[in-house]
Amino acid sequence: MTTFVDRVELHVAAGNGGHGCASVHREKFKPLGGPDGGNGGRGGDVTLVVDQDITTLLDYHHSPHRKATNGQPGAGDHRSGKDGQDLVLPVPDGTVVLDRNGNVLADMVGQGTTFVAGQGGRGGLGNAALASARRKAPGFALLGEPGEARDIVLELKTVADVALVGYPSAGKSSLISVLSAAKPKIADYPFTTLVPNLGVVTAGSTVYTIADVPGLIPGASQGRGLGLEFLRHVERCSVLVHVLDTATLESDRDPVSDLDMIEEELKQYGGLEDRPRIVVLNKIDIPDGQDLADMIRPDLEARGYRVFEASAVARTGLKELSFALAGVIAEARAAKPVEVATRIVIRPKAVDDAGFTVTLEEDGIYRVRGEKPERWVRQTDFNNDEAVGYLADRLNRLGVEDELMKAGARAGDGVAIGAEDNAVVFDWEPTMAAGAEMLGRRGEDHRLEAPRPAAQRRRDRESERDEVQREFDDFNPF
Repeated sequence: MTTFVDRVELHVAAGNGGHGCASVHREKFKPLGGPDGGNGGRGGDVTLVVDQDITTLLDYHHSPHRKATNGQPGAGDHRSGKDGQDLVLPVPDGTVVLDRNGNVLADMVGQGTTFVAGQGGRGGLGNAALASARRKAPGFALLGEPGEARDIVLELKTVADVALVGYPSAGKSSLISVLSAAKPKIADYPFTTLVPNLGVVTAGSTVYTIADVPGLIPGASQGRGLGLEFLRHVERCSVLVHVLDTATLESDRDPVSDLDMIEEELKQYGGLEDRPRIVVLNKIDIPDGQDLADMIRPDLEARGYRVFEASAVARTGLKELSFALAGVIAEARAAKPVEVATRIVIRPKAVDDAGFTVTLEEDGIYRVRGEKPERWVRQTDFNNDEAVGYLADRLNRLGVEDELMKAGARAGDGVAIGAEDNAVVFDWEPTMAAGAEMLGRRGEDHRLEAPRPAAQRRRDRESERDEVQREFDDFNPF
């Protein structure tokens, strides 16, 4: 059963915003108390957070679809809907977030690092929030926006100081087991290690991590064997250690050719040319292994490699190797720029988001793109004439009609608002009427302007008394 997964495709969906409520307050002796519809709640976000207790992406391999909760719709009596709950997904340290095209969205290194993978939709306004002096009783509310949904790829790149690379069965797992407290699987057949193993080594005052990368073979950089799947785990290391088998039983192999092959694969993979190299001649406890190590060591040193002889079984040469690695890692850490504590910078969205563009496409459609127009379209209930009229007013005040005229649009031309895959298309009529104007000024409710029945009856009685008094005055000559 798989227990280690370092690459998954995750389908995330943020919560949808709740719809606003269109309601009129009703109370005894107040038959038309005005609009009181509440706003819809915000949809929940989907957020990735680095958790150092997590070491694999296995959970997302089994459950790749994750969705935050939706915001609740508003209600009457000015009751706003409840916000959706944010969904927090823990990921291992060193996780890289990519889109489906391979573009890096976030490189998540360090405990607590966060990335919002899906933004929740904002809730729609209720008719109480839409009321104004000119629109006293709106008969509509705005819809909640849909949450952001997208597919992302999570890749785990092990955060280690040292990477052990070499042919299968070269003794990498044995070395990491004696250098650290790690307990990898060890056997005398190729591809024993199917997942990277991590161990912590203490050499004097230096503490560093060492990773055992599964065996590489010719063609690994093109996907042969396990190489391409796990080469990403050496990208973050400070030093590469070539573990060469000096006691191989294969007649067509020797340590020098193994080293050349591994270097060629690393070159093909790319991005590792600047990492310092150390060569470990392993298995010198075998007589033939010691003889071969003595034979090839001068050649390797002539190439500029630092060469160490070691035996995981006999526990020889390990101390020298451990302190040598500690020295290289200390130099690499000293050469890095000083890490400054991350400053929390708040970058609010620009207040002026009224920008938009109008372009004429090849099919004769005028396409309107902009944050505000597209958001307004998503929030409009097109089954409500008054809501459509409100949208037309907003677009007109924003200047969309003026820009369409400047672009050469005429009455009856097709206009699309939004992206090609999710746009609203209509035939443009300048200063278009939505039908709500039949009721008077758009958004008005004449019922609220009518007097109350008791007041009307009182005025009628007063008018009758005045009329009787005038008749009596006309009849009485005195």
